[in-house]
Amino acid sequence: MADSETLNPKIDPEDQPSSNVNDNGLHEPDPEEPDDDEFEEDEEDDDEEPPPSKEQQLRSARAKTEGLVQRMMKEPVDIRVHDVLIKGNTKTKEYLIEAELEGIKKATTMQELLEASTLANAKLKELEIFDSVRITLDAGPPELPGTANVIVEVAETESVITGEMGCYTKPAARSWTLESSLKLKNIFGYGDLWDCSVAYGPNQTSELSTGVVLPRFKGFVNPLKARAFLLSQDWLEFSSYKERMAGLSLTLFSTRHHDMVYNLGWRTLTDQSQMASKSIRRQLGHGLLSSLKYTFTLDRRNSQLRPTRGYSFVSSTHVGGLAPDSRSVRFLRQELDFRYAVPLGFYNAALNFGVSGGVIFPWGNGFLNKPTSLPERFFLGGDFSPLCTLGGPSTVWGFKTRGIGPTEPRRHVRDNSNYENSESSGYDFVGGDLAVSAFADISFDLPLRWLRERGVHGHVFAGTGNVAKLSENEFKKFSFQRFMESFRSSVGAGIVIPTKIFRLECNYYYILKQFEHDGGKAGFRFSISAPSSS
Repeated sequence: MADSETLNPKIDPEDQPSSNVNDNGLHEPDPEEPDDDEFEEDEEDDDEEPPPSKEQQLRSARAKTEGLVQRMMKEPVDIRVHDVLIKGNTKTKEYLIEAELEGIKKATTMQELLEASTLANAKLKELEIFDSVRITLDAGPPELPGTANVIVEVAETESVITGEMGCYTKPAARSWTLESSLKLKNIFGYGDLWDCSVAYGPNQTSELSTGVVLPRFKGFVNPLKARAFLLSQDWLEFSSYKERMAGLSLTLFSTRHHDMVYNLGWRTLTDQSQMASKSIRRQLGHGLLSSLKYTFTLDRRNSQLRPTRGYSFVSSTHVGGLAPDSRSVRFLRQELDFRYAVPLGFYNAALNFGVSGGVIFPWGNGFLNKPTSLPERFFLGGDFSPLCTLGGPSTVWGFKTRGIGPTEPRRHVRDNSNYENSESSGYDFVGGDLAVSAFADISFDLPLRWLRERGVHGHVFAGTGNVAKLSENEFKKFSFQRFMESFRSSVGAGIVIPTKIFRLECNYYYILKQFEHDGGKAGFRFSISAPSSS
């Protein structure tokens, strides 16, 4: 929109030059000029002319719009927002909508106003409480040229209760989970979203949680998120312990690139098998988790399930032990993850490669002699694609869950009748304090059109990774050369079947390098992956 004169151009007849001027500059009467009576009759006839048709009105409006667009392409069109009108919000608090319209009020040119309106429309839809949002730009009052009125019309959602189901990769569980949730929307008019969800995954991972999100509560700029949860994970097969935790998670601030979350939970580690290794037994019992986690995320990839161009970077800093209790778990944990996707220019092929690393240390008195917290350590392995596990080192193709890294023998099983017949019950994967992983993946379309239309594609890949212990003075024995030489690696190829909620892969894995107690295995296997969910 521009000013009112631009939208409704008028030409004053008195400003038109006269065609009957003599040599002296005087106006001469037109010999064919009608007298006053005839002129009055003509005016009456003009008054009786029919209004312009709809087609003429459309042509006129189109011409004005085209003229405005041409002017906007050449130079900024100055404008000022005179008023913002909000309609349709019967329950939603008006300040909630106004908070998303700040960019519109600050616009000083037509270009800025259009851009701010598009952004405000998207933000209002992201609140999930409106079925539709319509923003109309209209000319301001005639006595205030160069102004515009903005009309925001919203239709509040009729479905207050909704249900969702999805498959996600949970960094805390280091595996994928199937989640189902029930949502209540905008119950109190603050844009509040209440939900109750249930998650289930492999290794008997289960989580029951309930939470609320307030996008703009009172004067807070950032959304408030609070969540109570009950988490249970069974690691008996791999590390001889079960983990149960009940707690509260509070998001202090969350933006497009920055997140800070405070977690408070009571955790219990148990070993029902009574077969845990020595270092695992030392970690069993109760513990208090009071931690603060900051995450910086920059994701410019064009897809999370099949990136073909762009890059991403994630940095995560986790500090535990913020409570004065002696049972509080104290640790410092840092993770870095970098991904890059390059199109190859044929068969929609693209090369994806990534490098991720992480390190964890305990802190406090005598921290050099203390072990790190078992659940916070790094474990590598799992049958899911590293393309979908953005956030840190977690998996290497071809290795089972927790299948890479330091191990310890479990307790021996003794035959009461003959103590000589004692044998090992296997090994526990105890994780590490330093982890590094990398991968390369080339995806490409398959020749069949039916498969291409459904997104089914092929890929070849390679992955590598390693985990090492640094705590309990082990960092003194650390050798960078030995660490690099002990990297495990694998290659493979397969077919990827994407769906709306997860990525299904049928792959063949070939293990290039592994050690005695690692969990690598060659052969065909199916795997399910999904975008990461915090």
